[in-house]
Amino acid sequence: MDPWSCWSWSPWSARSWCWLGTRLGLGAATSLLIATGFAICGASAVAAMGDTAEAEEDDVAVAIAMVTICGTVAMVVLPLLQQPLGLSDAQYGAWVGASVHEVGQVVAAAGPAGGAAVGIAVVVKLTRVLLLAPVVAGVGILRRRRPASSGATGTRPPLVPLFVVGFLACVALRSAGVLSPAALEVVGTAQTLVLGAALFAMGTGVHLPSLVRSSGRALVLAAASTLVVAGVSLAGVHLLV
Repeated sequence: MDPWSCWSWSPWSARSWCWLGTRLGLGAATSLLIATGFAICGASAVAAMGDTAEAEEDDVAVAIAMVTICGTVAMVVLPLLQQPLGLSDAQYGAWVGASVHEVGQVVAAAGPAGGAAVGIAVVVKLTRVLLLAPVVAGVGILRRRRPASSGATGTRPPLVPLFVVGFLACVALRSAGVLSPAALEVVGTAQTLVLGAALFAMGTGVHLPSLVRSSGRALVLAAASTLVVAGVSLAGVHLLV
């Protein structure tokens, strides 16, 4: 995959993470997936970007593993830092929402600070989630503009992936308030089942030796990305909240 994948527009300086990942020898696809997952919404963002990034199953598995490891560490470490950093519950909730990767991890990390912190954390996190559609669509647009290589088949990625259209439609439907609480509960259960099935399917295509060989370098990139996200978020919280 060509270096175009280290795209210049993504939250929290994802371009720098792509650059660092390629310097570590991870390849542009894995670097882009890690950058997207850490910048937006974890495993969901990794899975969404996979096709657009022309990633292999091993690339996706490595990125999801890094999101899981670093998010789990954040769930344990961040609650311990609220008091030493002098953060109010509102500031702490905003920090968690802006720095932790998965929605579930955000809820768990903010929980010790109380319901108000959880509410703020979820709102901030969902604001990040909304960036998924434009980020993936933007990468797709740049892919279409990339000159075709000599061995290319002529097939071009869609201007806007179909799942992006579906994502925006679901956001509009939920925002309209027409779904009952019972319907939302059913949808939430279906979401968990479908995501679990997707992760299982991805796992069956992973070549374990390749995953192990890449994990050390990926962990370096993931740790650096986590520190950048947490540091930038903390600075923003102190300035704005």
